[in-house]
Amino acid sequence: MSRWKNFLECTELKNTKFEELKAKAAEGFERYGIYSGSLNQVGNALIMMVYDDTQKYLIMIGEDARLANLNGREEIIKGEKIKVCPITNENCRVIRNIFIYTNPQAHKGKKITIGLGDRLGLASTGHIQTVKDLDVFPVLAQQSIRELNLTGRNYEDVLSSAAWAVFQEGYKKGYGADGDHLKTAEEVKMAVDVGMTMITLDCSDHIDNSAAAGEVVELMEKYNRFSSEERVKWEKRYADKKFEIEGFEFFITSDELIRMACVYGKAIQHTLDIYHNLIAKSGREIDFEMSIDETLTSTNPASHYFVSSELINAGVDITSLAPRFCGEFQKGIDYRGDLGQFIREFTVHVAIADYFGYKISVHSGSDKFMVFPIVGEKTKGNYHLKTAGTNWLEALRVVAVKKPDLYRRMHAFALEHLHEARKYYHISAKPENITALDRIKDSELAGLMDKEDSRQVMHITYGLILLAKDKNGKSLFRDELYEVLHKNENEYTEALKKHIGKHLQSLGL
Repeated sequence: MSRWKNFLECTELKNTKFEELKAKAAEGFERYGIYSGSLNQVGNALIMMVYDDTQKYLIMIGEDARLANLNGREEIIKGEKIKVCPITNENCRVIRNIFIYTNPQAHKGKKITIGLGDRLGLASTGHIQTVKDLDVFPVLAQQSIRELNLTGRNYEDVLSSAAWAVFQEGYKKGYGADGDHLKTAEEVKMAVDVGMTMITLDCSDHIDNSAAAGEVVELMEKYNRFSSEERVKWEKRYADKKFEIEGFEFFITSDELIRMACVYGKAIQHTLDIYHNLIAKSGREIDFEMSIDETLTSTNPASHYFVSSELINAGVDITSLAPRFCGEFQKGIDYRGDLGQFIREFTVHVAIADYFGYKISVHSGSDKFMVFPIVGEKTKGNYHLKTAGTNWLEALRVVAVKKPDLYRRMHAFALEHLHEARKYYHISAKPENITALDRIKDSELAGLMDKEDSRQVMHITYGLILLAKDKNGKSLFRDELYEVLHKNENEYTEALKKHIGKHLQSLGL
């Protein structure tokens, strides 16, 4: 008999107060498999999420018209009508219509916001438990188009996974949903239509990196392609002018203006088009972030000021902006670069953001422990930080412990297909530095998640691993991986709490 049925068999539902039912469920998860935070009354009906052997269900006891659209199989237990509902997008829509707190919301005005990307759709429970007692607003549903393509998911899947976790935990402090690193109007519209509450516009395709080091004489042809009206406006606002912000000053010469315009002019135009035609017309509050970090060109203070000034003057309501910082923010490892230079430049970037009234956003923030104290201090606790890969690596850590044979097969596959993954991500990992699998004991496999080269290799090959199939179309790893993580939900949650907790502690939280 399923564990949740034991709860019904030994409980007089009609004669027991709701608070007592909730307390009983909370005390006996091992016995009943009920997530007590999800136990709710809807009219005369009770609903709750349960864990049943290898997967989760939503259980409805009794009836209410608001729950009529839940799909599931019906049973009768002790004379009670029971509906056992799968955890699907369709059923999630019903829950989100009833329980408003399960819907994402915009976060403008919140001081500390952290994007906690979840590639598998299983990490939000651990993320919620990590931040629930802190003054942190979590953006639980955070995914880029690249990640969607590499995991075979869509934005409704991403939203539903976060909403189910919020419902399971009974978390009512609010969360966000970020359509991350979107590049085109079509991508932005798709994310907005689904209900994402944050749009991160990746402008890298519209940034001319070659102009950053070009001679002004050679750049004049590009510069003159902008309309005369735009050039006159820029020259009037910036050419040969000194700017002072919170004790920092910089001078923009005419030549520097031309260079900045050539590098960022089209990115500004693209941003204005997306914002005014899609974001501003959406009819709801959306956090808008401009990302100029996915480029080869570090953003100097003058360029940051130029870009921000143009957006603000054109009526763009920016929640956050992501510059390209000096040094390297590679996937899965700590910051690499001149920390002194980072501190100096980051301080000026924060001053510019404060001046214009938005937050600095730090991308590729997983494991950047060297810079976290700087981010927390210099922003005075007012920033957006994006993490994503951490949850995947912690999932692999659990697999390495609980099913080492599966981990070994995934590791070997990742090494074999690393060249494909490098098309999407820049890393410095050297496979030759990773100890051969036949020289590693099962008990040592989890330790590979603590070493830079193996971390990066496994970090960027997630999509290839998740989508891999045999000649008959059967998943090589995905189904087994999910089975392990479902069976070991507590271990996965604790691993996430430990690692994300380390991030938050380094930030001063």
